[in-house]
Amino acid sequence: MMDGLGGHGWGMAWWWIIGIVLIVLIVWLVTRTASRSNPGNTSGKSALDILQERYARGDIDKAEFEDRKKDLM
Repeated sequence: MMDGLGGHGWGMAWWWIIGIVLIVLIVWLVTRTASRSNPGNTSGKSALDILQERYARGDIDKAEFEDRKKDLM
């Protein structure tokens, strides 16, 4: 007897669900991997915060700090 799904039963519906879940999983993995490999500022610090840290560590001198700070402002 036909069950209203064209004779395929629930088997065909399950393949659609599995396919959609796989597509969602692939998109999630790609976006997660892309966000991890992004070399940008992901720490949430501003450029000024990073500049101040570099000055505090002694990586740059006062003149360079002031010059770069002026560029940021």
